[in-house]
Amino acid sequence: MLYLVPTPIGNLKDFTFRAVEVLQQVDFILCEDTRTSSKLLQHYQIQKPLTPYHQHNEHKVLEHLVSQLSAGKNIALITDAGSPGISDPAFLLVRACKAAGVEVTSLPGATAFVPALTNSGLPASSFVFEGFIPLKKGKKTLMESLANEERTMIFYESPMRLVKTLELFKEYFGADRKAAVSRELTKMFEENITDTLENLIIHFSAKQVKGEIVIVVSGKE
Repeated sequence: MLYLVPTPIGNLKDFTFRAVEVLQQVDFILCEDTRTSSKLLQHYQIQKPLTPYHQHNEHKVLEHLVSQLSAGKNIALITDAGSPGISDPAFLLVRACKAAGVEVTSLPGATAFVPALTNSGLPASSFVFEGFIPLKKGKKTLMESLANEERTMIFYESPMRLVKTLELFKEYFGADRKAAVSRELTKMFEENITDTLENLIIHFSAKQVKGEIVIVVSGKE
């Protein structure tokens, strides 16, 4: 069995009883960064072998992992924060497991875009999750395709690129389009602001931004 186990996006208390139970029972745990994951496991007194699994090695170890699962091993996949497969590695391994007849189960848990969306005050009944915007290739095509999107749109972004991305949205969506920025979710200095793109640019241009970012943009009326 392959278990996909979401991990807290900030506050270590945002971890389910079932997640702890699964990690205590598997043979070993796949993780993005062993240093980051060790802190979480130590907090919950989980002692299991950790194996690196990230975007730079997932192709190389894929066949080996599937063979171990097929041989009867129970493996958990976690990320540094949030749910595996949501802007983090998981897809290739899950697809290979399905093809090989290996059972996969995904536990519910923390995902950064959900609290950002529900806290934004923007329509949440229908939305599209875009993850990270391409740095170069494909950026213009993506933005043009979203210019007439009527659903609420959700993006991930780094603090260093936040203002540039808000300016990009202003260019394609208009200065008066409503949007929300959430950062440091579940942490001590959590910040959630909903305003026009113009005002969000002014606000975040005047300060040093830290933490992981979720941007929620209202759809075209």
